[in-house]
Amino acid sequence: MTTNKIEIKNLTVNYTENRKQFNALHDVSFGVGKGEFVSVIGASGCGKSTLLSVLEGLYAPAGGSVQIDGKELHGTGRERGVVFQHYSLFPWFTTKKNIEFGIKQSRHDIKRSERSEIADEFLNKVGLAGFGNKYPSQLSGGMQQRAAIARALAMNTEILLMDEPFSAIDAKNRIILQELLLKLWEGDGREERKTVVFVTHDIDEAILLSDKIVVLTAHPGTVHEVVNVPFERPRNRAELVKTDEYGKFRNRLLSLLYNDIAERIGGDEVVI
Repeated sequence: MTTNKIEIKNLTVNYTENRKQFNALHDVSFGVGKGEFVSVIGASGCGKSTLLSVLEGLYAPAGGSVQIDGKELHGTGRERGVVFQHYSLFPWFTTKKNIEFGIKQSRHDIKRSERSEIADEFLNKVGLAGFGNKYPSQLSGGMQQRAAIARALAMNTEILLMDEPFSAIDAKNRIILQELLLKLWEGDGREERKTVVFVTHDIDEAILLSDKIVVLTAHPGTVHEVVNVPFERPRNRAELVKTDEYGKFRNRLLSLLYNDIAERIGGDEVVI
């Protein structure tokens, strides 16, 4: 019996392009504990987003398995919420209606009036109180991504899958949204934390947010190493980045990433 919320075992994923088959992921294995925040990093094209698509239930693996709560994953499910890189808000719905739509899809037992109350609650949590009647085109990129996060959290799924959700946002708003995500994930202690799988190419983002980090090798992606983040929560970004421990840990992750790439192109070991 598994002790992990998500268990990935020997996962292999292939895809076909121009009648040729390519191996996107090969023999990937790792677990994600209940309430754990796990980031996946790796070079471009290593299969990070493909891995998330498998967890969403959109891709069927060529080999291996994915289990949630000890049961084989087959297709999409209401226990999983997704935040995409490019907002994915319906342009014909207001911001509030976008959130209500998400709630309706995952929580069929909730009445319309309660959906409205929950939507207002999460709009307030992400700093969008007063913007519920605005359409996505009337919001900035950062505000749209806040709305997407609000929708995913309001759905109250057990698992949250996030595919580089802040990569298209400017540096200042990226930091604001990272802090917001952590605050909402950590909660007030009265509710169980969501189990999060977070794809990113930003090492600093992964360190700030994660309990552990899965480092994938370059194409085809396989697990190079699973690294536990040694810093206690809550984490003060401004203070943490000044410490020698942070610098050493960050350099370790950089070495894992870039030495793998150097080996594959026949280069020398990267010294950080």
